[in-house]
Amino acid sequence: MPRAVVFDLDYTLAVPRRDRATILAEATAVTGAPTLTRDEYLAAHRRNLTTETREPIFADLLAGSDADPAAVATAYRETIADDLEPVTGVEAMLSEIRGDYRVGLLTNGPVRAQRDKLETLGWEDAFDAALVTGELEAGKPDPRAFEAIVGELDVAPADAVYVGDEVEADVVGATGAGLHAVQVLLEDGPGPDPRAIDHLEQTELATALPEIVAALE
Repeated sequence: MPRAVVFDLDYTLAVPRRDRATILAEATAVTGAPTLTRDEYLAAHRRNLTTETREPIFADLLAGSDADPAAVATAYRETIADDLEPVTGVEAMLSEIRGDYRVGLLTNGPVRAQRDKLETLGWEDAFDAALVTGELEAGKPDPRAFEAIVGELDVAPADAVYVGDEVEADVVGATGAGLHAVQVLLEDGPGPDPRAIDHLEQTELATALPEIVAALE
């Protein structure tokens, strides 16, 4: 029987109004940095999951150029935070399920970037525990990240459900650490992964998730 529900942040609970490739292009243009692709950024992000800021990510990407990684990181962080909005209905859903379960957040990324997003969304107090992998020894899908959040929530992994959109980081990571996983399906994302106990469209998260969790009891 579940005692806790833990969420990913980006593309699970909150989405940018514009695509991230456009935001990245804007940040590099305004700081005079070379053009970077979204795929290049994501690869560097995965190499730098436990950092305070995005500066090491951009230092990695901009090695050999005259661009200032700190300036690009700041421009990108501020633009993303301002551009973020909740998935429809999730704020009411989070409040509702906190009446029955411990509710947590585990998000990959630099500390300042992800904490800024929570502040912009007004979600500093929306969770019983919220961890950013930049504060931890390892990021998702490493089991240590999931062990940290269930420890903060004071529940066993088998008593927790993890909700996220990425197959490797969220579904594989959560199930490998002993949690149940619910996969959030994006319009342009991967299909249902069999390791997840259930799957739902991002647009149905707020209405469908409480029923999925309740069915596990």
